[in-house]
Amino acid sequence: MSQPPKKRQTSIVVGDAKITLETGEMARQANGAVVLHVGETTIFAAVSSKDTSNDQIDFFPLKVDYQEKFSSAGKTLGGFIKREGRPSERETLASRLIDRPIRPMFPEGYYNEVQVLTYVFSYDAEHPLEPLAICAASAALVISDIPLVKPIGAVSVAYVDGKFIINPSREKQKLSQLELVLAGTDEAILMIEGNCKFLTEEQVLEAIKLGHEAIKTICRALSAWQQEVGKEKELGVLRVVPAELKKAMAEKTEARLREALFIQHKKGREQALAEIKKEVMATFCPEGKEPLYSPFLIKNALEAVSSEVMRGEILDKKRRPDLRDLKTIRPITISQHLLPRAHGSSLFTRGETQALAVATLGGETMGQRYEDLHGEGTHRFYLQYAFPPFSVGEVGRIGAPGRREVGHGKLAERSLMHTLPPKEKFPYTIRVESNIMESNGSSSMASVCGGCLALMDAGVPIERPVAGIAMGLILAGDRYAILSDILGLEDALGDMDFKVAGDERGITAFQMDIKIEGITLEIMEAALHQAKEGRIHILHEMLKACPASKVEMSMYAPRIHTIQIKPSKIGAVIGPKGKQIQAIVEETGVEIDIDDSGLISIASTNKAGIERAIEIIKGITAEAEVGQVYEGKVTSVVAFGAFVEILPGKEGLCHISEFSKERIEKMEDVVKQGDIVKVKVIDINDRGQLKLSRKATLV
Repeated sequence: MSQPPKKRQTSIVVGDAKITLETGEMARQANGAVVLHVGETTIFAAVSSKDTSNDQIDFFPLKVDYQEKFSSAGKTLGGFIKREGRPSERETLASRLIDRPIRPMFPEGYYNEVQVLTYVFSYDAEHPLEPLAICAASAALVISDIPLVKPIGAVSVAYVDGKFIINPSREKQKLSQLELVLAGTDEAILMIEGNCKFLTEEQVLEAIKLGHEAIKTICRALSAWQQEVGKEKELGVLRVVPAELKKAMAEKTEARLREALFIQHKKGREQALAEIKKEVMATFCPEGKEPLYSPFLIKNALEAVSSEVMRGEILDKKRRPDLRDLKTIRPITISQHLLPRAHGSSLFTRGETQALAVATLGGETMGQRYEDLHGEGTHRFYLQYAFPPFSVGEVGRIGAPGRREVGHGKLAERSLMHTLPPKEKFPYTIRVESNIMESNGSSSMASVCGGCLALMDAGVPIERPVAGIAMGLILAGDRYAILSDILGLEDALGDMDFKVAGDERGITAFQMDIKIEGITLEIMEAALHQAKEGRIHILHEMLKACPASKVEMSMYAPRIHTIQIKPSKIGAVIGPKGKQIQAIVEETGVEIDIDDSGLISIASTNKAGIERAIEIIKGITAEAEVGQVYEGKVTSVVAFGAFVEILPGKEGLCHISEFSKERIEKMEDVVKQGDIVKVKVIDINDRGQLKLSRKATLV
């Protein structure tokens, strides 16, 4: 008879909530599995790995997937297929958030395939899912035999009424000026992702500092739990470059690398490096002979020497691969309104990175619909990013956007969303697409700059234009160099990628990935202030090309007029089974949307159609007023008077005594059904019945 599974638990208090972690009951054949509970939210994480690595793979094959089960909130998916399938944008972004801080925490040379799967099994609509999912994945790795170097913790931080809140409730997050997720170890921050409503650098740093204190609590608790229930780590065979190979590689290539790495233009630099690589492979893997080292180790040795050469030049001589100093921004050129039929367009070029941004305006039906655990909704503003292979001079796959494209697009979208006018002021749905035409460092921040300029070209009344910049870091012991406007090579061989967007007075979005521990808050503060200098420079260049949003929108953009009606009148405008609103659309050719507050948006490129739709809706929703004169149709004639419809669906009685100054014997002698008459409202009783007078309108 089998023994019941033995469940092991630990608890951590983070913010105002108690997080409980359990293992031993579920998924016992995985290398590690954890169930995380907080309130009525339950997140499950399981990790598995292969015993050996594939010698043909030259990258760490870490696979991370996050999925939100709709059953966790008592829901099922819409449509015919009721099971979860392709990851949503939200799930893709969450998978990236889990991957980014975990990836650098594996030992050098570890190339065994690792899979991390995280599922939301219960959701109370209160607790922030992304940081909890990172904690669950980290805990599963910590207690497994998979060699994660250190535990990782994660929290979210909000800023409400001048106070920072750790892991805020959903209601608190709605009120917050800050949406921040950060992850790290007990010693350092490894990942930051967030957006805010023009907070200062000092406020962002304070949020990071407070968040890291909570992360330390999580990491220490996970370390203690590892000692209690964790398995012994299995390193397997680490594929590390031997010291003698690295020494031989340095002797052969260091001098040439010092020249090749510092060719100003990317194409020439890549060609020179390719020649060196070709010669290296011929030397260390001679044809017809068994090589002493595998091609993988030879390639890694060359990369290690290249990194040391570049990093040394930057630290010792403040010399960068394209010959700039540490703070100089690459040359910027901007061309506005390249595409005559697009509503707004901008070509933003910064060095060898170029984005063609296009803005499109439309009505409510153009919004991006989504469905998640909170229900269904529509995004009024969204940005979509495309990174075709020609942008880096390659041949590659074209298809659905990958995780990188989704992540870059969302970062640019969050950077711009706080600059947009409210719906009441500008009732358009707005789409921005960023087409990367050329890339050599930070195409996402080029998307922010180009996207802002395209919005301004489209006539979106942006009061605070923003720019974006990517910062890098070279760290060696106590020495460091912060790099403004990094190149792709500096990103690949450096220690940090820190993107910041905003204007002269505040930040709107930020994203940071760190490859090593040891980056202090002091370094982060210096990077933020240097980023501000570069951001302001870029913004000034943008404003030279486009000082303000266009006053007039493109002639091809739809015009939207809004009418506010009483919510009680919505049914009258829609009509039974939607017949009334359908009739208006068919007659006028406009697009009509009504929200729950009674705000009606009427969109069309046809001005006459909009005016006619407004006229009809005003007629439907208008209310009779005592003393006002109306022109109405006689709906029926009776012995004591005539009923007259003065507004759609609203009629009143014009008594025989109020129809004429002359005495009338029979109403049928003076008026018939269908006649148009002018009447004045002389009274409205408590039941809303109208008393009309034609006599009062006669001279």
